[in-house]
Amino acid sequence: MTSVLYDVPGPKARRVSLIGSVVGSVLILGLLAFIVMTLAQQGIFEGRRWAIFTRADVWTLLANGIGATLSAAAIAAVIAFPLGLMLCLLRISLVPWIRIPTRVVLEFLRGMPVVLMMLFVLLVFGTTPFIAVIAGLVLYNSAIFAEIIRAGIQSLPKGQREAGLTIGLTSFQSRMLIELPQAVRRMMPSLVAQLVVLLKDTSLGYIVAYGELLRAVQVMADFLGNAFLFPIFFVAAAIYIAINIVVSRIAVWIERRGSKKTAGGVAPAMIRTGLEGAGNDPVAQNIVPGPEKK
Repeated sequence: MTSVLYDVPGPKARRVSLIGSVVGSVLILGLLAFIVMTLAQQGIFEGRRWAIFTRADVWTLLANGIGATLSAAAIAAVIAFPLGLMLCLLRISLVPWIRIPTRVVLEFLRGMPVVLMMLFVLLVFGTTPFIAVIAGLVLYNSAIFAEIIRAGIQSLPKGQREAGLTIGLTSFQSRMLIELPQAVRRMMPSLVAQLVVLLKDTSLGYIVAYGELLRAVQVMADFLGNAFLFPIFFVAAAIYIAINIVVSRIAVWIERRGSKKTAGGVAPAMIRTGLEGAGNDPVAQNIVPGPEKK
């Protein structure tokens, strides 16, 4: 079976691709070897530099930083997603005096740096660093979530909404029962990527003196000295990567469960709602499928 998007590569193209892959792999391995050799010459891999991770106080400080990072990210995500959903519904409202101000607010929040919003909340309202970090993350990410979900809704065929209105659903019911579940499922990769960005943005909390993971790493580096700078930041980077991988895997699991529930539960609920809303409307009653007669 041939592809309609591109021609199947011939022997010469496959040979060129193989040579390019081999050359690229050799260059990457050479660069990695050069980096490792340079670090080894500087004594980075000496045992004494990594022995600090056998100390309980080091891991206690790291654990406190990880806990602060995860708590700020979790609370911000739990608040930002529903807020973004609400802003999305206001942004796509058919009423101009609701839609236009919401668009202005979203553009303002998207254009503001996260760290500036954290500093504004901290200095103007006199809150704690924890509240300032969460507020900055919520304000920015709710706007991004709203635009991601709106893009998902706009990518759906217009017939989805028209079908919902035809079977007797209100405009709000069509949004919630038909369009939003499909939009969220369709935009799940972008939502997951934004959750990872939210988690990484917690590192900006060190500017407002919030004790997240990066702040803990900086405190350890200042206390232990520059000789232990690379091991500390290497372990912190590994922790960030591990957390992001776990978040991505959890999101994939939620997406799969959501797809199964949507396939089994949303359509029947939509039909039941349509039957209730159809009333005596003969057109809607004919469109909504009834029980099969034997």
